[in-house]
Amino acid sequence: MADTSQPVRRTALLASAVALLGLVTACGSESATSSGTPEPSKAAAHSSSAAPGRSTATPGDTAPAVGAAPSDTAGSASASARADGRCHTSELRAAVGRVDPGAGQRNFPVVLTNTSERTCTVYGYPGAAFVDASGKQLGPDPERAPGSPVTVTLTPGESAWAGLSFSSPQISGARTATPAALLVTPPDEREPLKVKWTAGEVPVGGNASSVSVTALEAGTGP
Repeated sequence: MADTSQPVRRTALLASAVALLGLVTACGSESATSSGTPEPSKAAAHSSSAAPGRSTATPGDTAPAVGAAPSDTAGSASASARADGRCHTSELRAAVGRVDPGAGQRNFPVVLTNTSERTCTVYGYPGAAFVDASGKQLGPDPERAPGSPVTVTLTPGESAWAGLSFSSPQISGARTATPAALLVTPPDEREPLKVKWTAGEVPVGGNASSVSVTALEAGTGP
């Protein structure tokens, strides 16, 4: 009888070799995919997820209006401020009118005049301080007299005034000094205007030494 075991063994060995080769190939392919390199098919699908010509913004996003760049908005606000904003120190001239005595009081109109080429506004109380020749303040800041401030619109050349009042030193007996100037600061400004003071002594200490200032109103005084 012929021995058929050898062909059977060869066939079995060949089948085993083919199976082993397929297993090694499969293992090598799995290692390349897990190295962090994206699969080409998935990468292509991600980049083409948005249809051509269609926005990818979510419903909650708000796109800026065409032509409404931030610089345009800022420019409009700046132009509005120039046209209707408050008067700045550099746009005003200060002066002190003649004394208006009455009932033991000395009253002076402090006048602010618009010297610029634009219309601007003033609102509220001006700051005021008496100073000596060296610029040192004499006495405390004036008190604000009760009142209802209003916005005063000043076209070029127009004026607003506030009343500066104090008790006559000869009557009140307050300690006095003779200022060299009155510093007037427009509302909401930091830089004062310097006005030469020629009206003599003012109260700077002691009883009845308070000075008061009223809110600005249109005109140059009573």
